[in-house]
Parts: sequence; C-alpha cells; structure tokens
Amino acid sequence: MNLHALRIFAEVGKLGSVTKAAEQLLISQPAITAQLRKLEQETRLRLVEPDGRGIKLTANGELLYAQAMRLFAQEREIEQLIADLQEGEQGRLRIGATLFPANYLVPGWVARFKKEHPRVEIEMHTGNSRLVFDQLLRGDVELALMAGGWEEAGIERRVIGWDELWFIVPADHELAGSCTTIERLMREPFLFREQGSSTRNMLLSLCATHRVEPPQAGLMFQGIHEGLQAVIAGYGAMLVPSLAAREPIAAGKAARVCVEGVSMERPITLCMRKGEQASPAAARFIRMLEQILAEETNGSLQLSTDANVQSK
Repeated sequence: MNLHALRIFAEVGKLGSVTKAAEQLLISQPAITAQLRKLEQETRLRLVEPDGRGIKLTANGELLYAQAMRLFAQEREIEQLIADLQEGEQGRLRIGATLFPANYLVPGWVARFKKEHPRVEIEMHTGNSRLVFDQLLRGDVELALMAGGWEEAGIERRVIGWDELWFIVPADHELAGSCTTIERLMREPFLFREQGSSTRNMLLSLCATHRVEPPQAGLMFQGIHEGLQAVIAGYGAMLVPSLAAREPIAAGKAARVCVEGVSMERPITLCMRKGEQASPAAARFIRMLEQILAEETNGSLQLSTDANVQSK
C-alpha cells in the first residue's frame, strides 16, 4: 500500500476538506486529489464523496480512516521509542556486581537512576569476581561493578574508589580489639569465601607475601552476610569489607583485630568490555555515577574506617 497516499487520505479525513489538507501539508489541491484517486484505484474502493462544497468519507473510507489513524499513532510511538532509546531514556540496562558493591553500594545508585529514568529496565546479576567477569565477557551484562584488582583480558577497568578490609573476630574472642601478628591471627579458624572471591584471593596473597601458612578453613560461605553471622554467633575469624563490619562492631556483636604491618584495601572498579561503546542507557548510568562521585567524594569513592565517604 502507498503509505504516502494513505497519509494524505488520513489528513483529508481528519480535516474534512481537501483545501485545508493542502494548506496543512503544504502541497497543492490537485496533488491531494490525485493521491486520493490513486489510493481508491489501489484499494478498488470508493473512499471519499462530495459533500456540498467539501467532501466526506464513505462508509468504507471511515473504516480505513480509523485503521490509518491507529497506524500513524503507532508510527509516532515507534519514533518516540527510538528517540528515547537513543537518548537512554528507555531500554534495558544489565549490570553485574560482586557481592560487596551489590549489597552496599549499587542499590542506592540504581534507586537514584530509576527515579531519574523510570522507563529504563534494570537487570542485576550478582556473583563473585570470576562469575561477574565471565558474565561481562559473554555479554550477559554490559557494565560490572567489582571489588578487587583482578586484571582480565578484554576488560577495561576504571577505579572509582577504594574499600578497606578488616579482620574481625567474635566480640568475646581473646584477640577482640587488640593488635596482633599475622602469624598469631592465621592460627585461628577462618571463615572463607568461595573459590573465585577476590577477598579470598587477597587473604591467600597476604599469607604468601608474609610467608605464613594460610589459615585453616573452618567454614566456607558464598557471601559476606553469612560469614558475618557465623562470627557474630561466636565462631572463627574473617576478612571483610569495613562497611559490612561497621554495624556489628558498633553493636558489640563482633570486634576488629589489627594486624601489625598490615593495611589492606582494594579498588572498586567499573568494568566494560574493551573497545565497546556503552549503550545510551549505560552511558546515562555512567554519567550519573560520575556525578555522584563528584558530589560526594570529589571524584574518588573512599570507604574509610568510619564508613564515611571522603576524598582519598
């Protein structure tokens, strides 16, 4: 079907006048009439008829006009959708995150983004560092927010802040609130994260650097919260993000242990696949994140020992 002729027919039907349609469309009346005749020939239907000095739609014309108006309304919706997708106001954003940012940072960022861009659908994928890297490389997620300094081929990383790590023990432990040696602390049974966790890898690297036998794995968990609850319940030592440990320590449910000569922190990174341009929705999320970092931390997120956000 000739959509140009259909569009002209719809304008004539809406205005009830060839003259008014010609003025609206900025084309001549004979051109309007010619297009109407062409449409009637194509459909083999009589669509318009004289009505005094003007014209009106026939019964068949009324039916076709109603469908044409739906078609062109949908066309406008499609054009608006394309514009929104191009501007990042609509679409789908798939974000991967390791457990620490997924639990303590990303929810607030996503909530703000959704308030500003309610028509963007957001999918969150959470796992340890190895799993999130694999999701990013496969294309299951477009952006990844990760704790840890792993390097991975094919991934571009941007450090957006730093996360301090603490050793913690039960509140009534003999080392609670003290400063000890790494050799002494590593004799305690530890709550380990699963294979692929950056926290686990940092603990093992620390032992290798100081030439200390790794601690006994008393329990192994897939997440931070589960391990914290075991420490609170009175068992073992654990290496955890300071932001996660702040509340139970303040409540007297767990205690920090300082280790002589050891200060541990890891980067919080925003990751994307190398050489790949961010989608409009992802680009908007990155710009919002940059704004948050500029507002709160002068450009660098620091998760400090008192869990306040400050410049590094």
